[in-house]
Amino acid sequence: MAGGALVVLVAAVGGVVQYSRSESANLAVEQGTGPTPMLPAPDGRPLPTVNIARPIGWKNGEHPTPAAGLEVAAFATNLDHPRWLYSLPNGDVLVAQSNSPGTDIQTFKNRIASFVMGAVGAGDPSPNRIVLLRDEKGTGKATLQTVLLDHLYSPFGMALVGNDLYVANANAILKFPYHEGDTHITAPPVKVTDLPAGYNHHWTKNILASLDGRFLYVTVGSNSNVAEHGMDVEEGRARIDRVDLQTGKLTPYATGLRNPNGMGWEPQTGALWVAVNERDEIGSDLVPDYMTSVKEGGFYGWPYSYYGQHVDVRVHPPRPELVASAVVPDYALGPHTASLGLTFTDTARLLPDTMQHGVMVGQHGSWNRRPKSGYRVVYIPFNAGQPQGMPQEVLTGFLTPDQEHVHGRPVGVAVDQSGALLVADDVGNTVWRVTGEQ
Repeated sequence: MAGGALVVLVAAVGGVVQYSRSESANLAVEQGTGPTPMLPAPDGRPLPTVNIARPIGWKNGEHPTPAAGLEVAAFATNLDHPRWLYSLPNGDVLVAQSNSPGTDIQTFKNRIASFVMGAVGAGDPSPNRIVLLRDEKGTGKATLQTVLLDHLYSPFGMALVGNDLYVANANAILKFPYHEGDTHITAPPVKVTDLPAGYNHHWTKNILASLDGRFLYVTVGSNSNVAEHGMDVEEGRARIDRVDLQTGKLTPYATGLRNPNGMGWEPQTGALWVAVNERDEIGSDLVPDYMTSVKEGGFYGWPYSYYGQHVDVRVHPPRPELVASAVVPDYALGPHTASLGLTFTDTARLLPDTMQHGVMVGQHGSWNRRPKSGYRVVYIPFNAGQPQGMPQEVLTGFLTPDQEHVHGRPVGVAVDQSGALLVADDVGNTVWRVTGEQ
């Protein structure tokens, strides 16, 4: 970007921030959380609220604040933008070190958004690799850190099926041969299927293997906030697809999901659950992100409506026939929390028993809300296959007390083979390990 354009862009961002100071939340985050969130009237404005926290990292000895009865320590440090985690059966942990491929649609508004994302630590070049972490001594700290796969394309989701390791790049699912104990894979990949790419407003592609190993479920986010570039660029997006691993055929499983990310199998019912980022720019109180069980063939509203039949009047032309069929999500996770990571805790035996029967959610944190929301890891208990009660804070302290700066931002969450909770902190360049107090 030329120097003059940068000055104009900085001025524009400053104008957005100044203009939007009058807009702030009227509801607490908790009022936009749970099975029946409050959904006030939209507060649409020509320029959105921009309320960012600038990254400062963690100094030696600093760490997030665990809830009472929990302990947290660094499992691995000095990483490069760790976004997503996958625990292998032998105890090794895979970390996708990744960032946007930087191919968003180049409008003036998106340039402002890119500048804002850079200010919060999300604008660096993508490392494009998967790192393997191994706790060789059983001390709860990775003593081996090595590159398992390199030269990828904004990798995110990972799944092991038999001796095949699947990796979801931003543009395709690849398959690599894997043998237990491998620390580096040199074999060339086999492409399983292409994924929607090119423009990548939401670039992360997560994958989850079916319980019988026949299919992969794939999350594909939208190419915009609310289809402002038209529906042609949304072909194949804002959905969960299913890949038949025998044929490589990709078919839609559920649609109308603006930006789905974390997925997991609920242990009692076997139902597929997903965490979804909802739309922005209609006020600090809208729209709550959510997690939901996924109905095959279900339509979840995007872009035409949210939370069932709440019509988004910004979208033209409207589709009332689709809105009438929109599924209401199961559980709201608060407006603008950027809830990305999701993992069930039925195998988390090193956590207190009260946290072994539900789901952990990594909330990356808001940019479009005043005051800020997210920037924490929460636990939601389940009973009979459904979430019960309000979220319980597990890790906080990512934001500074004045909310002006951020030490780190939690993203992916996973349970390791020892039964501890792992949290990827992509701004703090750390994987945190959470256990009950010893």
